[in-house]
Amino acid sequence: MTLASLPLIVSLLAAQTPAPAPSKPPPAPAAAKAPSAVPGIAPLPGLPNLWASGVPPVPPALSQRVQQYLESRSAQLLDVTGDGQQMLISTRFADVNQLHVVEMPLGARTQLTFTKEPINRARFLPGNPQVIFYLQDTGGGEFFQVLKLDRRTGRSELLTDGKSRHEELVVSRDGKWLAYAGTGRNGKDTDVYVAPTAEPKQAKRVTEVEGSWAPLEFSEDGSKLLVRQFRAADDSDLSVVDLKTNARTQLTPKEGKGSVEAAVFTHDGQGVYVSTDRYSDFAEVYRLPLTGAPPAAPPSLTKSVRWNIDHLELSPDGRKLAVAANEEGYGRLYLLDTRTQALSPVETPRGVLSQLRFPSKRSDRVAFSLTSARVPLDVFTVDLGTKKTTRWTRSEVGGLDPETFVEPELVRYPSTDGVKVPAFLYLPKNAKGKVPVVVMFHGGPEGQSQPSFSAQIQLMATELGLAVLLPNVRGSEGYGKAYRAMDDGVKREASLADIGATLDFVASRPELDAARVGVYGGSYGGYMTLATVAFFPERIKAAVDVVGISSLPSFLQNTQAYRRDLRRAEYGDERDPAVRKVQERISPLGSVDRIRAALFVQQGANDPRVPQSEAEQVVQAVRKKGSDVWYLLATDEGHGFQKKTNRDLAQTTALMFFEKHLLGPAAGQGSGAAGGK
Repeated sequence: MTLASLPLIVSLLAAQTPAPAPSKPPPAPAAAKAPSAVPGIAPLPGLPNLWASGVPPVPPALSQRVQQYLESRSAQLLDVTGDGQQMLISTRFADVNQLHVVEMPLGARTQLTFTKEPINRARFLPGNPQVIFYLQDTGGGEFFQVLKLDRRTGRSELLTDGKSRHEELVVSRDGKWLAYAGTGRNGKDTDVYVAPTAEPKQAKRVTEVEGSWAPLEFSEDGSKLLVRQFRAADDSDLSVVDLKTNARTQLTPKEGKGSVEAAVFTHDGQGVYVSTDRYSDFAEVYRLPLTGAPPAAPPSLTKSVRWNIDHLELSPDGRKLAVAANEEGYGRLYLLDTRTQALSPVETPRGVLSQLRFPSKRSDRVAFSLTSARVPLDVFTVDLGTKKTTRWTRSEVGGLDPETFVEPELVRYPSTDGVKVPAFLYLPKNAKGKVPVVVMFHGGPEGQSQPSFSAQIQLMATELGLAVLLPNVRGSEGYGKAYRAMDDGVKREASLADIGATLDFVASRPELDAARVGVYGGSYGGYMTLATVAFFPERIKAAVDVVGISSLPSFLQNTQAYRRDLRRAEYGDERDPAVRKVQERISPLGSVDRIRAALFVQQGANDPRVPQSEAEQVVQAVRKKGSDVWYLLATDEGHGFQKKTNRDLAQTTALMFFEKHLLGPAAGQGSGAAGGK
């Protein structure tokens, strides 16, 4: 039988088959159940994963204005081959980030994976770059699985159970061992797993303890593994596990607490270099022995750098320790000579540094990612002999001229308790008269706003003519552990004063219009956004809350089990009546009657951190008092919008919202009907 004969055979069979007796028409299919309890929510035409209530259509003219900005890309360094000739990166050419390889500076970005979900963490198998291990989740739920890609076949193999959550990927230098963390034991605690790369499904737990544990690095011979126990941003410990016996030895002191930002083995395997703020206000680099009691006060190897050291990477010959410092939000690269302990700066383009990587067989160059206000995240290398920096990727910005983008001004302004809040202020070029302002709060809460590239910020500043202010309120990372701890637990109430200080700063600047202020934030930044409109109602016109917390007690009760204790360490334990009383007092949900500003809430339905209920309870409470609220829900997203179609609409509608409420009716109508400015 040939394929060509099939239609004829089908038609003959139909002719020979008696016609069925008349019957009742089948019942109409049941309407899909709405993924939300918010009245009036419905899927957007042509976008079945996006549901909206109260969000008007985007004017075509606005879509046209923002399109180029939203085509901006980025390239994140994930790994480098031993000879330094291939860079493994994550970048987007379609809807989400995928794995690509670049084989020469500014060469083609060859795509390796073609999945519907983003991939942002991966490692080569040392000695065989045809094999790649990577992490991927589904629908933004953050229940990441470990997969193995064979580049020769293009096929991926699932290595983990498909249901519990996994994080971190570490591969031994000899390529024999793979380590990751996972919640498979009980769904709550995160253990460390080690598997032979030859049989990666044969993983065994090397920690089986309450809490959150993660692997950091294998020793040179693969016999030991550094692991970190994370309890809070200010409370981590570093241990080493003997993989032959599973014996675990804590390297940081058992008394007191401090962060563990990064750690690597020394070249001789007898010690570790660790970046921690245990002995100082900032995270500095120390050398700790593998045996014996931890020193009470080891000498700092980076004492001259009065900022946090965020990243460490040891050269293959053990002679150079590359360290990246976070200086007022900007990254600075240094080299520590491990023999003389001399520390010297390495000049790189000004920006935010991350993902340091030495090729495993080369000590003369180091690769890194870098971004700035005008440069999307891209991959660079620096030759440590010639000090020459080479750019490996040049991510597009939609054909726009980066020179037209706005550079921020670093400012500081006073708040209560002697606090001076650092912030980045983006002022539109050639502004005339007072300009409206959007205050953008970062997440975390132990996050930090840095001068990295943001299409959304540049759209607001260059297209809408809005000023954008990014404050690092107390509790932010990057300014010392004392500053970071100033909002812990019930002290968070005092941090609300920094909102008032931010608004006072806006009023103090003659070029800013304190009568037209909007606020925008995601996650904890969403909490700060809601807190701003609830506790400073008369000073805000419009607010966009993205996956934000509306009630601290309900957030802590409903966040995923594997995160709950970690978050209680930061926000306080809601089961304590005294703590809960403060949490309820500073929760925006309890003060919705005070909200006057227009409100737009955006949420991912699969968010494991801040559940959908946090968004919907505030939407319904504000509507109950008679105010209009826009609500956008993505059913295939989690903690934030990663898929391009969803992210584009979320950002475009946010711009439409601010244009309407901060630029006045004339400006809003003009952009929709007559092409805008």
